[in-house]
Amino acid sequence: MNHFTIDNKKKNSSSQEKILLVLLPYWPPLIPPLGISCLKSYLQQHGFAVKTADANTDSRFKQVYDKYFNTLQEYVPDDKQGNLYNIGHDVLKSHMMAHLDYEKETDYLELVKQVIAKNYFFTAADHLVKELNKIVNEFYTILAGYFLDLLQENQPTVLGLSVYRGVLPASLFAFKLTREKYPHIRTVMGGAIFSQSLGMGTPNWQRFLEKTPYIDKIIIGEGEKLFLKYLQGELPESRRVYTLKDINDEVLDISGLEVPDFTDLDLHYYPNLASYASRSCPFQCSFCSETVYWGKYRKKSAHQVADELHRLYKTYGSQLFLLGDSLLNPVITDLARAFIERETAIYWDGYLRVDQEACRDEIVLLWRQGGFYRARLGIESGSPRILAAMGKKVTVDQCKTTISTLARMGIKTTTYWVVGYPGETSEDFRQTLEMIEELKNDIYEAECNHFRYFLTGQVSSGEWSQEKILPLYTGNVENMLMIQTWIMDCEPSREEQMKRVNRFVQHCHRLGIPNPYHLHDIHQADERWKKLHKNAVPPVMEFEINGEYIDECKRVKNLHQAQSSLQNDVNFCF
Repeated sequence: MNHFTIDNKKKNSSSQEKILLVLLPYWPPLIPPLGISCLKSYLQQHGFAVKTADANTDSRFKQVYDKYFNTLQEYVPDDKQGNLYNIGHDVLKSHMMAHLDYEKETDYLELVKQVIAKNYFFTAADHLVKELNKIVNEFYTILAGYFLDLLQENQPTVLGLSVYRGVLPASLFAFKLTREKYPHIRTVMGGAIFSQSLGMGTPNWQRFLEKTPYIDKIIIGEGEKLFLKYLQGELPESRRVYTLKDINDEVLDISGLEVPDFTDLDLHYYPNLASYASRSCPFQCSFCSETVYWGKYRKKSAHQVADELHRLYKTYGSQLFLLGDSLLNPVITDLARAFIERETAIYWDGYLRVDQEACRDEIVLLWRQGGFYRARLGIESGSPRILAAMGKKVTVDQCKTTISTLARMGIKTTTYWVVGYPGETSEDFRQTLEMIEELKNDIYEAECNHFRYFLTGQVSSGEWSQEKILPLYTGNVENMLMIQTWIMDCEPSREEQMKRVNRFVQHCHRLGIPNPYHLHDIHQADERWKKLHKNAVPPVMEFEINGEYIDECKRVKNLHQAQSSLQNDVNFCF
């Protein structure tokens, strides 16, 4: 077959397809969904008609979400709530999954009780479970109407859903509904869930394949090239699962990609616009799966990223971005310089690793002048022993200096912590609490998660598999949950992990360090930051509500000489 014939075949296939890409609840609508927006842009470059939708911005789903968590908060004792939302997402996800496939109501009710007990260590009464069941049933009723309307409006020939742990139940429901109502639509599933919860070769994976005949194709890993080749008929139709091995592990040259396409999304729902400067990560922390999912680390030039963000700003009007990179460290200084050179101010938020540059006032000042808005720092622990076990390759002193240097420049410091890492002792945990207390004025936000183990996907999954691994939920649960949660039978125990999470949250509350989830909480956290640091970055409110052009970063001078406006008195009333 000659090239002319092949090209015409590709052109005809693209002109006949109508592709719908969707992100379903629950995934916090902090930014417009970057994955499906990048995929839309890429497929459109190759002649395909693509529409995107994010159900997380639909107010009906938000109301159900609030109702579920308000009910949990009402019944779970205060001293067991811990990080209510982080833990509660696991409860909600498992509850929603069980609701899809249960046969006996008694088994279903017992499983929901077990899920609550093994996350909050609280015995739920029957009336609480029944109340939560009504809320979950309401969710699926709303979802059915929402999704059928979406299919009717767009009339796709191909449906693609981007799936993470929290959105799996809704995604499976939508796939099954699509097959029942529109059997001609081809269904394709991708997303980060395959790097952890649904790792290939695990019991979860085998059960998933058996129970989801309504999903035609599964794409694992970076999706653009795989999805395109599938649509163009270049991958074996007989295969159900496609991975990067099917294209010789060929990854994208991201410097040649178009900017994400957000035109189908109502952007006023999101406090940040989204983009990225790199994919994957040059580091190998033991509990992380970024390198497993993305493969080889790649980055764009700083000037290309600056040009792209300015282009997105001119197109959509937002100055505040969250960059989806695993880490900004390899690009951040060059990126700040590229923004300083441009007349228009852009503010950007992203994930940062503790390193030597982040400890230097003159470098962090440069970042601030270039628009760096918030550093999302994986601090993880205040124990040198645990940091070493995690493979972090940083010291506690470097962590402290990084946090304080960023705060001194006014950059928000969102800190993430892992509680209950395998082998963490009470002394290790005490060191974490002491570090947080020492840095209380320099921490904008503190969020903890208990340690999560996955059979595959994490850098150290193979090493940890030598330990005794147990299913979290027992009894007649496999048919209802599909995805089992696995735990390592080692110290600290799961119950002790959750006790430490509760202590962590209570400790931060006493210190006045917030962990905001709702817009009102974010505004309060911003006000606290302004009082603590006279050189603080502008509050989200100024970007979101006032809608005025902000360029104060262009005039920032000598921030390293500024002192905190409240060094001793931090008694705020929330």
